[in-house]
Amino acid sequence: MNDNYEYLYDIAVIGGGINGAGIAADAAGRGLSVFLCEKDDLASHTSSASSKLIHGGLRYLEHKEFRLVREALAEREVLLKKAPHIIRPLRFIMPHQPHLRPAWLIRTGLFFYDHLGKRETLAGSNSVQFPLANSPLKAEMTRGFEYSDCAVDDARLVVLNAMQAQEKGAKIVTQTRCVGAHRVFQDTEDQSCWRVELENEQGAYQIYAKVLVNAAGPWVAQFIQQDLQLKAPYGVRLIQGSHIIVPKLYDGDKAFIMQNDDQRIVFAIPYLDLYTLIGTTDQEFHGDPDQVDITELEMAYLLDVSNDHFKTQLTAQDVISTYSGVRPLCDDESDNPSAVTRDYTLALTDEQESAPLLSVFGGKLTTYRKLAESAMAQLKAFFPAMQKPWTDKALLPGAENLTTVEELAEQIQEKVSGIDQPLALRWAHAYGTRVWLWLQQVSSIHELGQHLGHDLYAQEVDYLVEREWAVNAEDILRRRTKLYLQFTEDEKAELENYLIALHQRRAQGDAA
Repeated sequence: MNDNYEYLYDIAVIGGGINGAGIAADAAGRGLSVFLCEKDDLASHTSSASSKLIHGGLRYLEHKEFRLVREALAEREVLLKKAPHIIRPLRFIMPHQPHLRPAWLIRTGLFFYDHLGKRETLAGSNSVQFPLANSPLKAEMTRGFEYSDCAVDDARLVVLNAMQAQEKGAKIVTQTRCVGAHRVFQDTEDQSCWRVELENEQGAYQIYAKVLVNAAGPWVAQFIQQDLQLKAPYGVRLIQGSHIIVPKLYDGDKAFIMQNDDQRIVFAIPYLDLYTLIGTTDQEFHGDPDQVDITELEMAYLLDVSNDHFKTQLTAQDVISTYSGVRPLCDDESDNPSAVTRDYTLALTDEQESAPLLSVFGGKLTTYRKLAESAMAQLKAFFPAMQKPWTDKALLPGAENLTTVEELAEQIQEKVSGIDQPLALRWAHAYGTRVWLWLQQVSSIHELGQHLGHDLYAQEVDYLVEREWAVNAEDILRRRTKLYLQFTEDEKAELENYLIALHQRRAQGDAA
């Protein structure tokens, strides 16, 4: 083969969200050579703007999305076993409001929810009564229903899949934009491949790949039309979803699912011990997906839904933080944004048996693994020697030899003096057993290096840069550790300065 094709991969994946990372991990584990590029940080867009849930999608039953719900329900159990440190069971309470949905309809829906998918460890649904004295709900809400789903650290789910892909041999690069790709013919073989043009701070370069996977999320159609100069097989509906974070609304560890007059539902979810997460919204988005912010109407909508349900009344001044993202849903021409299918569509373009292009439209966090399996099934014809599916039983990094998160936290406290339980639990949840990679021989909190604020130490930051592709303070605080809600601007600036010095040291080391 010509030297120009030295960097010929089996698959090049564009996009480092959950679908791209999931496909990269699956493909690498089947013996394929994989390259993944992300223009920003891993999970920096849609995949970190979710409601932080692994769920079957109870409301999708009303839209007759039975295949999607069945797959998602089964995946809850699979993912819970794959990553018990970042995924945990969560009970949801739905207050009954007869004027919105009759009790028989909810009971029927929950019966399907309990039995449509394979349920092994998660508890089934039941009716509940709300004692007036200690219920956080308004007095008129006296009964409801309870069922199970799961909570997840969405950004870390992406990072762990990228780590798994890398450990299986994949090349993962962030802060690297794909600016174009073209089908070219190899010099010595009558076979085409993709020349993928890339650009980052260091300059421009190119790699080659037999198959191109477009997992660009909100940019999936734009990438096809502008960067590939091809016609997109499907349209994309960008649906904005926004969330607000407020001080903890109620005690306890259960979430609430709140019905609304427009037939939508909104979640109130315990978040990071101190807060309640409320969301999400559904509205058409026509702007730049890089610039998505909550609107005044969305803020008012979420506050109104919460105030309609809870005794504690909120105003905009109570909102500590917000986040917004756009879901790139396959356009099914529905008039109602809430009814647009959350199912995924995979479009394989193999023009005249040349190098194939596989584009991912839609999808949701819960079904990323099945989406990746479906993608590999479509590509099997191009890689006859591809190994069998493997991800259903494979643990994600940090779940190896993990008994329980609580037991791991106890072990951390026993080994490292000066560590309190909240910090040990944060580390155990975030890293699982991989925490020992960076704790190594540490026996005291004083050996963790510079304290950068709120129990974030230099040794953890160094690990996130070296092993988890973190580059700046935003990567670390918002997506790796979730400490952004506690850090002041001055503390954030101190962390940024530490990172600048760290990158300089690493660059000098590489040069030497």
